[in-house]
Amino acid sequence: MNHRVPSDRAASRREDLLDQLTELFLAEGFLQFGIGDLAARLRCSRSTLYLVASSKEQIFLAAVRHFFRRATTRIETLVANDPSPRSRLSTYLNAVAAELAPASESFYSDVAAFAPANEVYEENTMRAAARVGELVKEGIDAGELRAASAAFVGVAVAEVMKAIQDGRVDAAANMSDSDAYQALTDLVINGLRPHEG
Repeated sequence: MNHRVPSDRAASRREDLLDQLTELFLAEGFLQFGIGDLAARLRCSRSTLYLVASSKEQIFLAAVRHFFRRATTRIETLVANDPSPRSRLSTYLNAVAAELAPASESFYSDVAAFAPANEVYEENTMRAAARVGELVKEGIDAGELRAASAAFVGVAVAEVMKAIQDGRVDAAANMSDSDAYQALTDLVINGLRPHEG
């Protein structure tokens, strides 16, 4: 019984550290930081930082996972509160853009350079694309989106998301990831708008 309180306290402290690390990494990237740097920036001891994970690399990865987990929870909460199937698709894509907006170029560069973090980004991109396919199907079934292949839209969105993730969209169109997601939202929603009359 005595072990439970410290365990709960440690879990709460770990979550707080992950929030702080995520904000720092989104703003400045992460690969340049050592454990001592992070402890100084978060005003905590090195041993406290190791509540997050057992090594610097694992701390980086934990923070990247935390970012995507937190973003997914917030996005899905917004979608669940939206009553319209057509609007839910727009809500989802706009929320993805909003969650990515605080991420700096340094963050994306470090994610691309650190293979485990890049894998997490890829996994989340694939999940997002699948979710778009589900939302398109819901909108079509409800008669609020023009009949189209939800699977095709999901695949097409996945390809654009991958191009955003690996920097091809930025290179070709000079757009941030957040702006690119916003443009993708406009393209998908306008492309699936039911024909008038």
